[in-house]
Order: sequence, then C-alpha cells, then structure tokens
Amino acid sequence: MKLESPKISIDKSSQDVFDFLSDVKNFEKLMPENISKFEVLDEDKFLFALKGMPEIILKKKEINAPNKIVLGAAGGKIDFSLTGFITETETDKSDVQLAFAGDFNPMMAMMIKGPISKFIETLVSSIPNEI
Repeated sequence: MKLESPKISIDKSSQDVFDFLSDVKNFEKLMPENISKFEVLDEDKFLFALKGMPEIILKKKEINAPNKIVLGAAGGKIDFSLTGFITETETDKSDVQLAFAGDFNPMMAMMIKGPISKFIETLVSSIPNEI
C-alpha cells in the first residue's frame, strides 16, 4: 500500500526543512491532537501512540540531504516507511510531500488507509507552522 500527502509549499530552503525533519524530536510538534504518547528513544528513533492505536517506533533509515529522509518501522510485526520528499523550488522556498509505504494484507490495508492518510496529511500540513 502506498499513500501520499498533498504537496505543500514552505517559505524555507530545502536544507532548513531537511534539518527540521532530521531531528526526530521535532516530530512531536507535527503530531495530531489525538496523540497519547511521544518519546524520543535516541537521536535517530522515537516512539509515538495515537489514542486507540498501538505504539509505533520510527527510526531514521535513510537520509539524502537536503532532499529526502526516510523513517521506517523499528521493531514490531509490520514493516513500513514514511518518506519526506523536499524539493527546493526557488531560493528559500520548498515543496514538501510525505509518502507512506507498507506491505499489508487487503483487510488491514482497508482498515488503516483512512487513518494513515489523515495522519500524514496532518504531519505535512503542520510543518510550515513549526519550522
């Protein structure tokens, strides 16, 4: 299953956006209001939980400054990734898009598609307000 957030424009350079997303503690600022837990486990890994959902641990898996950062599941039974694509459109202006990819059975995919889509849209739409 692959899902993409809307692409948003930000009045920051791609390096500024990349630096913000590279610091895992900044993801707490992007989380939706229904977050019930957020904990930085180390400089590359954090745990979070939304109300009514299991805890998820994300770890930096790949960085390609200043255009791409990949967070992946760290542990758990389900393998998935959250990728941030950053494109500098002009000096101090960038486009940002988040993409979610995971291998789920059809029943699971149907159940989580809506919540995951809303989650990545919330994350990306919060970026301009937090940088």
